[in-house]
Amino acid sequence: MQSEFDLINRIRNRVVNHSGADLALGIGDDTAILREQSGRETLITVDLLVEEIDFKLEYAPPRWLGHKVLAVSLSDIAAMGGAPRYSLLTLGIPKLRLQSEDFWEEFFTGYFALAAQEGVTLIGGDISSAPDRLTIDSFVIGHCPAGRAVRRGGARVGDGIYLTGTIGAAATGLKLLLQGLRVHEGEKSLSQSAIRAHLRPEARVGFGKLVGELNLAHAMIDVSDGLGQDLAHICEESDTAAIIDLELLPVAEEVKLVVENQEEAFSLAICGGEDFELLLTAGMDLEDRLMAVAENCGLALTRIGEITKTDKNLNPVIFHHHGNVKPILAGGYDHFSI
Repeated sequence: MQSEFDLINRIRNRVVNHSGADLALGIGDDTAILREQSGRETLITVDLLVEEIDFKLEYAPPRWLGHKVLAVSLSDIAAMGGAPRYSLLTLGIPKLRLQSEDFWEEFFTGYFALAAQEGVTLIGGDISSAPDRLTIDSFVIGHCPAGRAVRRGGARVGDGIYLTGTIGAAATGLKLLLQGLRVHEGEKSLSQSAIRAHLRPEARVGFGKLVGELNLAHAMIDVSDGLGQDLAHICEESDTAAIIDLELLPVAEEVKLVVENQEEAFSLAICGGEDFELLLTAGMDLEDRLMAVAENCGLALTRIGEITKTDKNLNPVIFHHHGNVKPILAGGYDHFSI
C-alpha cells in the first residue's frame, strides 16, 4: 500500500521544473513563493469537487477526471479575462482509493496534460484521508493587467450578449451517463460527443485572455451553473436586465438525443449547466473585433440578446421566441439541491 508521502513524491516527480521571474519556489517547502510584479493583478479561484455530487467514479475515467478538475478552475480565470499560471491541488482520499496506483497514474496524466497545454505549473497542495468519498479542491492562480479584469458587474444597457460555442451538450451527456451509457473513446458518435462534453470539458482560456487584454467586454462569466442562472448573476451585479432571443440560441446538436420537442431543448440548454462556455456583454460596435478574435481561437461566437434596463417587477432574464415571451425559469445547478 502506498503512503501519503509516496503519492506526494509521485506527484512531485511529474511536475515540470519551472523557473521564471515570478516563481521563487514551487513544491518542496511549507509554501510556494511568488514574486510580486507591478502593473498586474493576481486572480485566484478554487473549485470543490465531491464524489457522488460532482462526479461518479463508476463512469468517469480517471484521466478525464484529472482533466476536468483543472479545466473547471481554468474556466474561472478565462471568465475574468486572465491568463492562468499556477495551480494547487488538495485531495481527500478514501483508503481504498489510495491503494489504487493505476487510478492516480491516469488521473495525473490527464491533469498534467492540460496543465502543459495551458502553461500551468502545479506549485503545491495537500493530501489527507477521507471517510468514504473522494474530495478534490482545485486552485488556480492567474494574472491580468492591473485594472483589466473582466468582472460580472460591468454590463451596460445596450450591450450585446455573446456566447461562445454551443450549450446543452454537457447536460445531455450527464443524462446519457445516468441512463447507463459509458465512455467509448474510439467511437465517434453524437452520444459520445455529449458524454465527452460532460466528463472532459474544454475551458476557453485563449479567447478569455484575449478579450481581457484587448478590453473587448464589459462583463463576462463562464457558463457553469446554466446560462439562465449565470446571466442572472451578471444582471444582478450590474443592476441591469437581459432579453434573450431563443431563435438565436446555439443549442448543441447533442440535445436532440434526450428531448422530444423544442421547448424541452431550450429548457435543457438554458438550465443544464457545465458547458464552460464564456458568456459576455460588450458594446455592439465591438462585435466585428469579437467575432475575429473568436474565429482566430477556432470558436463560434453568437450574439444571443441584449442588456436592458432593470425592472424590479420582472425576472432579470427574459426569453423571447418569435416575438413572444417564453416562461422559462432561469434556473440552474444548485449543490444544495442534491
